[in-house]
Amino acid sequence: MLINIKGLYHRFKKLWADGGFSGSDFEQAAKRLGREVEVVKRSDDVKGFTVLPKRWIVERTFAWLGRYRRLSKDYETKPESSVAMIQLAMINLMVHRIQPG
Repeated sequence: MLINIKGLYHRFKKLWADGGFSGSDFEQAAKRLGREVEVVKRSDDVKGFTVLPKRWIVERTFAWLGRYRRLSKDYETKPESSVAMIQLAMINLMVHRIQPG
């Protein structure tokens, strides 16, 4: 994944990752590409639901995408089709934010 974004997103300096990526090859690969990685972890002290910094942005976006019937389940057989549907859904969301109704 990081190799794919190397040339495309040169302005991204910091990446946020889930706790599953801590101490992994992901962090080492990001450092080789000159990116800083911040792993967002849940606190072991807190029980139940808590809003984590930056994590809510991803969860909110997944909720928006889940409203689209084609994205509510994994219907696509090719990854390219899935990417295209996500792009169409995000374009639709942006257009409706610019021009409501």
